[in-house]
Amino acid sequence: MSATLETSTRPADPISTTINAADRRAGQRRWVALGLLVSAQFVVMLDTSIVNVALPSIQGALGLGPTAITWVVNAYVLAFGGLLLLSGRAADLFGRRRMFVAGSALFTVGSLLAAFAPNAGLLMGGRIIQGAGAAALSPAAMSLLLLTYPGTARARAMSIWGAASALGGATGVMAGGLLVGTFGWSSVFFVTVPVSVAAVTLAPYVLPEGAHGTRRRFDWHGAAAITGAVIALVHGALGIAERGLTSPTVLASLAASAALLAIFMAVERRTPDPLVPLELFASRTLSTGVALAVLGGAARASTFVLVALYLQQALGMAPREAGLAMLPTSLTGFAFSLALLPRILRALGPQRTLVAGLMVLAAGHLWLAHAPAGNGYAVAVLPGLLLVAIGVALSFTPTTMVIASAAPATHAGLAAGLAGSATQVGAALGTATFTAIGVSTATPASGHLGAAGFSAAFTAAAVVALSTAALGSGLARTHP
Repeated sequence: MSATLETSTRPADPISTTINAADRRAGQRRWVALGLLVSAQFVVMLDTSIVNVALPSIQGALGLGPTAITWVVNAYVLAFGGLLLLSGRAADLFGRRRMFVAGSALFTVGSLLAAFAPNAGLLMGGRIIQGAGAAALSPAAMSLLLLTYPGTARARAMSIWGAASALGGATGVMAGGLLVGTFGWSSVFFVTVPVSVAAVTLAPYVLPEGAHGTRRRFDWHGAAAITGAVIALVHGALGIAERGLTSPTVLASLAASAALLAIFMAVERRTPDPLVPLELFASRTLSTGVALAVLGGAARASTFVLVALYLQQALGMAPREAGLAMLPTSLTGFAFSLALLPRILRALGPQRTLVAGLMVLAAGHLWLAHAPAGNGYAVAVLPGLLLVAIGVALSFTPTTMVIASAAPATHAGLAAGLAGSATQVGAALGTATFTAIGVSTATPASGHLGAAGFSAAFTAAAVVALSTAALGSGLARTHP
């Protein structure tokens, strides 16, 4: 009895109390860090969707022609996609937190320049700076997330990352029209500034710097070659739908990309300290994962462009009505990523999960391709959109996890850059290719894809999704 009383009245061990308090603070700091990292992805996705909504207002205010207005989007895409790989490796070498802060600062500067731009030149300059900032902060944020949340916690953290992508797209669609109608087109650039400023301010206090490599010199030749190759490839892909595959401009861009890629590989073989160690691609998991990112990116990203056109051209919806019609896709993707994806990842693993996602994605494509348009949005479109949303949620995040699992921790930034760059290249190629297929099938005098053109484009996207699933199933068999 006395022993029990003595134990119950014994003062708490100060060392244990201190350790418990430190653990609680560390746990709180990890949650704040996760929120900060996820906010970076949210801002990147928000900026893409919210600017698309504002394009007609920007065109009218600045007097831009049809070609110039497309470069409001393309300038960002080229800078973002072209610099992802370089920025990812730079994060490994010079510090991931440092790159995250630099990217957030660049994104802020680009947003303010675009918001105050009085003409097309400064607007394009702001978009290029925004793209460069996004390319710096996105792989740095993902690599910090991968290293901060290992093991079973990674699935949950990556699911939240994927949910932020869906939420960013949904918020952009909803907020874009309201902001432009109330405050003007400049407001779509101002809205991201508070988040990026908060990232610059809080990052030094809540994000770990992480180990970074030491090297005697930076591989500038390799960096220039691979950046030029990706930019030329994306530029060529963006021109396919507008000018056709046989256009001299498109062919020149694709040839330049191939030549620069060959130069890059030659440089990497000779340099003692390469930007991208080519021996990493000896891993079947990593090389297959990159192929999955390219093909999966083509099947995923092209869907939303085609659906936006389909709603307006085939179903006759107004732009704002079409934006609201796509809202269930983003909300479904957000809810699925947050609630169900972590459990599926734990049960199936990333390889089998991405295969299942690509098959669901293909089912959504086929529904959109062959459901009679006369049945209206609720029957012809909405079920396909929901399948697409689930397929994207199941395949996007697991693909990144597959690539990250095949790279050592010292190359986490490079792995994130590879995943992002491959996805961006695939998105550009897929959108251009499927649109070109639809245009070639449609009646030339119609001025748009038409029912037959959309059916052909969605069917081609389904074929790519199923082929990518077949590629992923081979990888899944080697990872029971």
